[in-house]
Amino acid sequence: MNILILGSGGREHTFAWKLAQSPKLNSIFVAPGNAGTESLAKNIPIGVNDFEGIKNIVLSNKIDMVVVGPEDPLVNGVHDFFLNDPELESVPVVGPQKAAANLEGSKEFAKQFMQRHNIPTAAYRSFTAQQLEKGLAFLETLSPPYVLKADGLAAGKGVVILHDLEEAKQELTSMLKNEKFGAASKTVVIEEFLSGLELSVFVLTDGEHYKVLPTAKDYKRIGEGDAGLNTGGMGAISPVPFAEKDFMDKVHIRIIKPTVEGLKMDNLPYKGFVFIGLIKVGNDPFVIEYNVRMGDPETEVVLPRIKNDLVEVFQAVADQTLDTVDLQIDKRSATTVMTVSGGYPEAYEKGHEIFGLEDVSDSLIFHAGTKLENGKVITNGGRVMAFTSFGTTFRDALAKSYDSIKKVCFTKMNYRKDIGFDL
Repeated sequence: MNILILGSGGREHTFAWKLAQSPKLNSIFVAPGNAGTESLAKNIPIGVNDFEGIKNIVLSNKIDMVVVGPEDPLVNGVHDFFLNDPELESVPVVGPQKAAANLEGSKEFAKQFMQRHNIPTAAYRSFTAQQLEKGLAFLETLSPPYVLKADGLAAGKGVVILHDLEEAKQELTSMLKNEKFGAASKTVVIEEFLSGLELSVFVLTDGEHYKVLPTAKDYKRIGEGDAGLNTGGMGAISPVPFAEKDFMDKVHIRIIKPTVEGLKMDNLPYKGFVFIGLIKVGNDPFVIEYNVRMGDPETEVVLPRIKNDLVEVFQAVADQTLDTVDLQIDKRSATTVMTVSGGYPEAYEKGHEIFGLEDVSDSLIFHAGTKLENGKVITNGGRVMAFTSFGTTFRDALAKSYDSIKKVCFTKMNYRKDIGFDL
C-alpha cells in the first residue's frame, strides 16, 4: 500500500514513523514534510491546500490512501474534493468531509451541535460586528474572567481570556470591528469561564463505529507554570493521571457517545479523528472545543502507545469495519517535550543547524519545524522538534526526555522544564 500524509509537523512525522512499521506498507509520501519525514518517506514540496497538486501526486504515485494531518485542508473540503472527482473517489481519505469539519472550522457551529445533542459545555452567545453593542452589553452581565473566541480558524491563537471588563470590551471591539483575526473573527463567541483541569480525549471513527484512543494533556503556554503567550503546544503527557475510570465513564456516556451519534443524526459524514478538548470541573466533564484531527504535540504521545498496525486500523476506518479492531494500548506512560526557536511564539529566527541528534538513544525524536539543507538538519519553524520517551510513570518518562534534550543543541534553543508540573 502507498500512503500520502498531508502536513509538515511533528504530528505528521509521528504518523509516518508509525505507518512505516507496517508490513502492509510499500511507500510513504509526505506533502510537504520535514527533515524527520525525509528519512522515512518521500517529501513532496507542495502545500496542503493545493488540491490539484495533491491529485497529481495521488495519480502519479498510485496512492492507495490519504491521511490528513492539519485542520486547514479538511475545513477547506479536501475529502469532498476526492469524493467528487471520478479519478480520486475510490481513494480513502482519513479525515472528515467539509460539513463535519465545521466542528473545528466554526466555534458557533460546534456550540450549536453540542446544544442539539445535550453535550455538556460552557454557556455562550455569539455576536457579529453588527451586534457589537449587544456583545458589549452581554459582557456586562458576566462575571470575570471573560472568554472570547474567534469563530473560525485562527492557528490556535483565537481564544482570549481576560479578567478586566474594559479590556474584554476593547478586545471584542478589536476582534469584530478591526478584524483582529481576519475572517476568523467576523463572528465572536463569548462564553462562560469554566475552572478546572484540562485534558484531551481522542476518538477514531469510521462513521458507524468508534475507538477511544489514549488520553493526553498538553501544555500550551510558552512559560513555566503556564505563563506567557499561547503556543501550538510545548509538551504533552499520556495517559492523564486524573482521568480515572469513573470520570472517563462519564466522558464516554455524556460526550463521546452522543458526539458520534450526533454526527450520524445530523448527516455529517465522518471518517477520521475527533479530538475532544475537555475540562474536568469537580468530577464532571465539559467540552471546551472539538478539533477534527489529531492534536500536536499530543500525537507524539498517543500514537507511540498504540500497539496495533496503523495501516490495518486506517483500512478498517475506510471499510467501516472499525468494530473488528481490538485496540492494544501500551500501559506505560509517554511524555514529549517540544524544543522551540528563541523568541517563539513571536518573532524567531530560522536556519540554525541542529547538533547532537545522533547522540540520543533513550527517546524518539519527532521533527516539527526542520528541513535538510546540504545534508544538515536546520531549524525551519517555531516549534522545532519533540522528544518522546516512555516510563513506568510520567515522571520517569519526562526525566528521559529532558536527558535526551541536553544532548542536542541549536542557536537560541528553548523548552519548558516543568511539563507535568500541575500533576
